[in-house]
Amino acid sequence: MTSYATTRDRLETYFDRTAAQTWEQLTSDAPVSRIRQTVRAGRDQMRALMLSRLPADLGGARVLDAGCGAGQTAIELARRGAEVVAVDIAPSLLEVAARRMPAALAPRVHFLTGDMLDPAHGRFDYVIAMDSLIHYHAPDIAAALGGLIRRTGGAVVFTLAPRTALLQLMHAAGKAFPRANRSPAIVPHRADRIADALAAAGTGGTLRPVGRISSGFYISQAMELRP
Repeated sequence: MTSYATTRDRLETYFDRTAAQTWEQLTSDAPVSRIRQTVRAGRDQMRALMLSRLPADLGGARVLDAGCGAGQTAIELARRGAEVVAVDIAPSLLEVAARRMPAALAPRVHFLTGDMLDPAHGRFDYVIAMDSLIHYHAPDIAAALGGLIRRTGGAVVFTLAPRTALLQLMHAAGKAFPRANRSPAIVPHRADRIADALAAAGTGGTLRPVGRISSGFYISQAMELRP
């Protein structure tokens, strides 16, 4: 089984070099293919769903945007008044995020390059990890959530790739592309398997599903872990 560190390093190469321009375009208003339009729409819907689990007024709250990418979630969190720690392993995407951040919100957002799980980031009131754990196996996800929930007063809201027949078919089809054009493998999970992995790791808290978004080539399940 691939380790967390190995997968993280592969993701860094992909998002910072191989597909940096693709992700910058996908997260903008620029024209994209019909397939990528479904992904863009799905991600917009998922972001709104995850943010709905946090208070509308985040004034005084410290929030971790774990795997912040091009900064769309960080902007929305800052608009609600949060102090945002936005962490990503891809410096090129953080440059895009910083460039897009409205000047009025910039003082509330701290962009950091590195591992989203680093304890040095401190404690938080809430954590959002949108599509940043979907490439990992269940024990690694459980370990990541365990480390985050121990430093979080409120909810850790995150996404899983749900184990569905359609997603499995998409995953298999992706293997037909030349290696240089492949995105990092997504690891589908059932929510109960993640619950079992959390229990095996001795992680406390309450895990519950929030909702699923299915938009063409984007399929993702939002989950919530509370202390």
